[in-house]
Amino acid sequence: MASLVKICGLSTPSSVEAALAAGADMVGFVFFAKSPRHVSLAVAQKLGRQARGRAKVVALTVDAGDDSLAEIVEALAPDLLQLHGKESPARVAEIAEAFGVATMKAIGVAASGDLVAAKDYARAADMLLFDAKPGKNAKLPGGNGQPFDWRLLAGVTHEQPYLLSGGLDVANVAEAIALSGAMGVDVSSGVESAPGVKDNAKIAAFIARARAAFSRSEDNELAQRQARAGSIA
Repeated sequence: MASLVKICGLSTPSSVEAALAAGADMVGFVFFAKSPRHVSLAVAQKLGRQARGRAKVVALTVDAGDDSLAEIVEALAPDLLQLHGKESPARVAEIAEAFGVATMKAIGVAASGDLVAAKDYARAADMLLFDAKPGKNAKLPGGNGQPFDWRLLAGVTHEQPYLLSGGLDVANVAEAIALSGAMGVDVSSGVESAPGVKDNAKIAAFIARARAAFSRSEDNELAQRQARAGSIA
């Protein structure tokens, strides 16, 4: 798949513009009252209009009911609904059918066994997102700034495109891409100066480093294919 960079938890016109100007493929808005990145429908609507046509607009929800989802879809008209709760594969498919919007399901990962759950969602969701599984005392299902062992994804094939998330920042995104082989990344707290406060310089630097790492990954893959072809010949 083509490389993808998503900046999530945006809440101001300035941070949205910083993400767009730096070349983000996706911008995410959080609809979860417990999160410091939560935005109202009115704010999200304005920010969504700002991003429309320049990047995919993503609405992050956590076990939201149909009424809440209907309000979000009407106000934001998202390109993707990111389902970051305990939604079952059946619920994911139900949401997609009911609202006619593509879905991205977040999968919490702490060990290799957690990747098995992804197979159950492969046919229900249009995309997957592998995030660090929150600890027992975590207040949020994501955005906690905690990584998982990125090597767990190395060599794993998935039917659907996916993003890597969880503890990514400017300093480690290149290593995360190299170790996991992921061609898509998602960041929120890793480009903030305080919880919920985006740092525009960090956003630009993150995107630049991710792009460079994706390019190196593609070059390495091409070199390996050419080496294999040469050995066969």
